[in-house]
This record gives sequence, C-alpha cells and structure tokens, in this order.
Amino acid sequence: MKILVLNCGSSSIKYKLFDMTDKRVIAQGGIEKIGLKGSFLKLTLPNGEKKILEKDIPEHTVGVEFILNTLISPEYGAIKSLDEINAVGHRMVHGGERFSESVLLTKEVLDAFIACNDLAPLHNPANLKGVNAVTAILPNIPQVGVFDTAFHQTMPDYAYMYAIPHELYEKYGVRRYGFHGTSHRYVSKRVCEFLGVNPEGLRIITCHIGNGGSISAIKDGKCMDTTMGLTPLEGLMMGTRSGDIDAGAVTFIMDKEGLNTTGISNLLNKKSGVLGVSGVSSDMRELDAACKAGNPKAILAEKMYYYRIKKYIGAYIAALGGVDIVLFTGGVGENQSQCREAVCANMEFMGIKIDKEVNDKIHGEEAVISTPDSKVKVVVIPTDEELLIASDTVDILNKQ
Repeated sequence: MKILVLNCGSSSIKYKLFDMTDKRVIAQGGIEKIGLKGSFLKLTLPNGEKKILEKDIPEHTVGVEFILNTLISPEYGAIKSLDEINAVGHRMVHGGERFSESVLLTKEVLDAFIACNDLAPLHNPANLKGVNAVTAILPNIPQVGVFDTAFHQTMPDYAYMYAIPHELYEKYGVRRYGFHGTSHRYVSKRVCEFLGVNPEGLRIITCHIGNGGSISAIKDGKCMDTTMGLTPLEGLMMGTRSGDIDAGAVTFIMDKEGLNTTGISNLLNKKSGVLGVSGVSSDMRELDAACKAGNPKAILAEKMYYYRIKKYIGAYIAALGGVDIVLFTGGVGENQSQCREAVCANMEFMGIKIDKEVNDKIHGEEAVISTPDSKVKVVVIPTDEELLIASDTVDILNKQ
C-alpha cells in the first residue's frame, strides 16, 4: 500500500510517499514560495541527491499537481501511475475539541475543521487548501486528517482550563489545546518499543525541542499536560516565539509601543524568543557559535532557553508524581548534545543522570544517554510525524 503524506503551509507543501509494506520512504520533497516569485520544488532522490525544479506555482492546486506529476515523471518519478497511490494523509493543525483521533475526511469532518479556523487562522486554511487540491485532481482517492491537537485531548479539565471567566471557554473555546501532538504521540510510543517496555504504568516526559518547542507529560500512554496552549505561543522559549509571558507585560508593551493585536502578535510570535533576546538568530546552531565567540546576549538567550526546558521537566515530574523516561526529540533535541546536557545537569536528585560521553556522540539516532545507574531513562528518539500520519491513514483505510 502506498500512502502520500502532505503537510501544507500557507506558502509551502512538504510531502513524503511511503510504501507501507516495509514503511519505506520512496519519494520526498517540498514546494516553497507558493504564490511568490521564485517558487520551486526541492526533492530528494533515492541516492540522497537533492534536485531543485523551478516553476511558477501561484496556488496550492498547481503545487499539488506539480508534486503528483513529479512522482510519475520518467526522470524523477517513484511510481508509474497515480493509481498506485492508495490514499493521502494530511497533517491538520487544529481540531479543537471535536477530534481526539485521526479521521477519514468527509464533508462533515471538513465543516467541523473549518469551524476551528479562528483557533489557527494561519494553519487551518492552508491545510484545507491541500485537501481541496487533492480533491480537485484525484476526486476519488480517500483522504485522512491527522490533527496536531488530537493527542492532547486526554488532558484533564484542571490541566487544560485557563483561570478566566468560564463563559469565555463556553463561548469561544478558550483553553489549552497543545500542539506537536503527532510528534509527542509517535515518540512516546516508539520509546516504549525501543526500550521493550509497556506504556501502561509508565510516566514519560517528551521534549520536542526545535525552532518551535513543547513538552508533554504522558502517563499510561496518554497526555496529561502539555506546554503549548490555545496557540503555539505559550510554554517554552522558542526560536522566534516568547513562550510564557505575563499577560500584564503584553498590555504594557502594547500601550508603550502603540501596538494593536496584530502588532503584538507579530512581536511575540516572530520577533521574540532566541532571536529577540540574542539579536543574532533564531537558529540554535548560529546562537551556539555566537556564544562560543563570547556574545553576552547570545549566552543569556541560551541560558534562558535551557532553563525553561529544565523548569518544565521539573514541573511535570511533580504533576506525574515521578518520572520513568525523559525523552528528547526535534531538531535541537535530537542533534544538540550540549542542550541535553545543560537541561539534565544537576538533576541527579530527581534520579536523572546522563552519560556525558555517550550523549556527546548522539546526533539524530535512537539512543539511551543516561548512565546505567540512573533511576530515570534519558533517551533520544528522532521524531517521524509523516510515518505516523501514513500509519494512521492505513489503519483507517483497513477499517473501511
């Protein structure tokens, strides 16, 4: 069975084509700058070589059609006919309270998804464009939606509610939803397979650390709490997002800087975080280079970044009544050993001891980085959201 996975942003489309008989990626790439000058498709050939195909891509249907034509092209194709694709799985960002699991995309489901647009105005409409594009080109192919928020729907009400007038939740659905759910679900399941343990009875803290970052507290395989909130802005300090900030500071800045809601949203989402504090970059590799060069603002930003992660791990250990596994994933979590070392430093009193030599060698592969006598297993698990989307799509097709 072959499953095409699409992740559609406002001006981009990422894709992977899986052969699910052995869960192998047979084609992958992405389109950037949709609707802008200089749009292109960048694909990875089976031998690892990258190719860039330039084309005017004014909107998503043209982009999806370009991807499909590339998949069957004589030069770059991975399949001979589009009939070989059994279904399309979509990354869908915000499913609100309606969706606690992946679903076949019907008109009723899409109507409910559109009703969540206010909660994710940048992401949901873009996701929908991908679905509509596939419908226009391949009207009979099954499509499945996998929601970023779904995994977090098991949170208890005392964890997801905000301490604001209850009518605002009733009227507008203002509550914590959480994001990166597909990643948190994949790695929390995969770590149990990797360690050969049953998720029942286990307390796992998953740290998805990248340009965007979030942490989840997981018990018995179910999410109990997560750091992102109504939007992906809350929680950890991120590449360009502020993370947690006093709401009073937000209104203070708005008054002093003369900002409207759009202006403050732009400041907190795109100009803050690592970039805002350091003044250098939102990229942790560039930040690390600036730290080594002695840049004081970069050093401050790095300390703040690590401290927030450590603080939330501590909070979630308290919330779970202990912890059995602490897991790192995401671009930074998987590849930057100094981040993992700094976060886990001086946490021996909580049973967390990492093996510095082992940790230093791990870059993007599955590994236990804690010492043999550590009471808590500290593990690196590379995330694979696309594989989870493909797997969910197969499961749903098999139920039809």
